[in-house]
Amino acid sequence: MKQIRITKIFSFETGHALYGYDGKCRNVHGHSYKLFVTVIGSPIEDTNHVKYGMVIDFSDLKKIVKEEVVDVFDHATVFNKNTPHFELAKELSDRGHSVLLVDYQPTSEMMVIDFSEKIKTRLPQNISLHSLRLQETDSSYAEWFAADN
Repeated sequence: MKQIRITKIFSFETGHALYGYDGKCRNVHGHSYKLFVTVIGSPIEDTNHVKYGMVIDFSDLKKIVKEEVVDVFDHATVFNKNTPHFELAKELSDRGHSVLLVDYQPTSEMMVIDFSEKIKTRLPQNISLHSLRLQETDSSYAEWFAADN
């Protein structure tokens, strides 16, 4: 059976600040992210299977990505856990805001690596993560490809 790639697109809003950066992005700000998730596999050949002809049900892929990425990052503010913004992060969290402290610089590049690890572990055995594209603005995005890793 041929390998087929399918893609589902997700949107979420996330704030962040880049610790140590020499430009405007050192300040707390946010983006309307778009995450393009592409998986690869063979369509199910069993004519008696309820998902016959599908690589993966889009709703199954949606559940994985929502639980691992969208529901976690949407309307959260992400900081490197070593940031001097730690006090701000604690204050926001204490006031009921969603704050994520991560062990990386929360750039699109590093976030897409994090997302790839989270999504890969949840996919069925016969499905592979092919690529991710995390679009930060209309003209800027980071991509992760399994073939490169």
